[in-house]
Amino acid sequence: MKGILGRKLGMTQVFTEDGNVVPVTVIEVANNVVLQKKDLANDGYEAVQIGFADKKNPNKPAQGHAAKANTTPKRYVRELRGVDVAAYEVGQVLGADVFANGEVVDVTATSKGKGFAGAIKRHNQSRGPMAHGSRYHRRPGSLGSINPGRVFKGQTLPGRMGGERITVQNLEVVKVDTERNLLLVKGSVPGPKKAFVMVKTAVKSGK
Repeated sequence: MKGILGRKLGMTQVFTEDGNVVPVTVIEVANNVVLQKKDLANDGYEAVQIGFADKKNPNKPAQGHAAKANTTPKRYVRELRGVDVAAYEVGQVLGADVFANGEVVDVTATSKGKGFAGAIKRHNQSRGPMAHGSRYHRRPGSLGSINPGRVFKGQTLPGRMGGERITVQNLEVVKVDTERNLLLVKGSVPGPKKAFVMVKTAVKSGK
């Protein structure tokens, strides 16, 4: 297991050697810094804490935490579990060379916020008949028995859509640009442009 943090720059396309077009997402992964190593003795689990992108107006605890790694406070901080902790050192800088061409990864990010949406758009429900006699078109369907006298939690009702933590699995790394610290990942990843993303080794890949 290995991973890195980055920023989504947008989408483009590349051509393979046989002339096929492959849509890719460009992810900038420059200057990832190992902020902390966690072990069983002190923390009860093993993990590596990585930081990405400098933080504006950091508080003193953030400054002290980053000073231990001889770096500046980071805005985006995540932990990687299941890694070989001994292979990392506090203050180590990671780049795009963490991954190689052809590897399969999972990308995690916060999806775009869509605002308030109805049940059809939000939960992919089917609409009712659009005839004049039908009084049910795009409203939510049955909410269950009337006996409980309340609506159970988790019902597929209208509400705020998007803005959730989403992981897209089994995406291929088409190209690794070590000079500019860019990863070109096949397909789309969650979030708008300039969104923070986390790229990790795929957990369900058959490769």
